Amino acid sequence: MKGDRVEIVVDAGDTTRTYEMVASRAGRRVETAVRRGVVEVSEVTRSGSVVRTARFMANRVLALVEQPVPREDESERALPERSA
Repeated sequence: MKGDRVEIVVDAGDTTRTYEMVASRAGRRVETAVRRGVVEVSEVTRSGSVVRTARFMANRVLALVEQPVPREDESERALPERSA
């Protein structure tokens, strides 16, 4: 699902930093997990293989925003126009 994206806002002491993890190719997705005080954001293939991972200390993460790829409903798609 090319377009899946997660933004991570982290407290970096006197400022905040924003990181972004994006599914780089079609068929990949971005997954998040919180384990043992660590937030882990991974790009995963269809078969479940992890391509890359970003890890952040959970007590430093201010926001974790998951933004899935926008999907079109069948009713929203424009029908092709026919020429007479």
